[in-house]
Amino acid sequence: MRPDMYRSRLLFLPLLCAMMLLGACTEYSAVLKSNDYEYRYEAAKALYADGHYRQASELFSLLLIPLKGTSYGEESLYMLGESNLKAKDYESAAMYFKKYYQTYPKGHYMELARFNSGYSLYKQTPDIRLDQSSTMQAINEYQSFLDYCPNTSLKEQAQVIIYDMQDKLVKKEYMAAKLYYDLGTYTINSFYGGNNYEACVVTAQNALKDYPYASAGLREDLSILILKAKYHLARQSVEEKRLERFRDTIDEYYAFQNDYPESQYMKEANSIFSYSEKVVAKKGLPLDDDDNEPRIK
Repeated sequence: MRPDMYRSRLLFLPLLCAMMLLGACTEYSAVLKSNDYEYRYEAAKALYADGHYRQASELFSLLLIPLKGTSYGEESLYMLGESNLKAKDYESAAMYFKKYYQTYPKGHYMELARFNSGYSLYKQTPDIRLDQSSTMQAINEYQSFLDYCPNTSLKEQAQVIIYDMQDKLVKKEYMAAKLYYDLGTYTINSFYGGNNYEACVVTAQNALKDYPYASAGLREDLSILILKAKYHLARQSVEEKRLERFRDTIDEYYAFQNDYPESQYMKEANSIFSYSEKVVAKKGLPLDDDDNEPRIK
């Protein structure tokens, strides 16, 4: 191909794209100006099918009032939610899906609208370091969906997402418990009687109780944290509480061993158990040789 012909083609392609874009914009502008609502409706669906979700969303929103009370109006409201979902405007999507199932509680798309309302909220859930109010809202929306549609084919998908969000809440609680643990004997900002290890135990135990369906790995992490915190609490206790707390540590060890016999933390747990048994055997008195005291981080 001659160089001048090649350059001509390079100049022509952008021009062709610009002309096509201009044509599309002109056509879309004509749709917006049209008073033929059925034409607008079909154009909105065509835009959605072609992946132009924001333009489709704009058209569907303009159809809600003129088509209200018709089958077109019902579908327009649902498709408005779908268009926003595909455009990743999750806040608007959640709002329109909820509006759909509240307006049409027995509508054709009721089940999908309830599921997608929860999904849109799920997509907005923040990093675990931030406030998790929206995560709780998403969980409640999915639980409402399962209550309202107990026989839905989307049940398994909804449960998987609920468990994922619950794990996010558990991770946040684990981070809080781990912070107390890491603070250790630092007392300026400690609670629960001025001991951070006690705060760690309470926070981790509450997480295990509040989220029984948390993943096994997270439950294991929380459980070993409780055992380690109880061990450190016992070691640093005053004499009258020392024996009782080491017995409690031994009980915690047996619970951990029973739940996680193959745990990656078992070596550490066994060290805690061995030392605690020696202390209890001496009725809580200091050991003659603390060289074998486990160094639990």
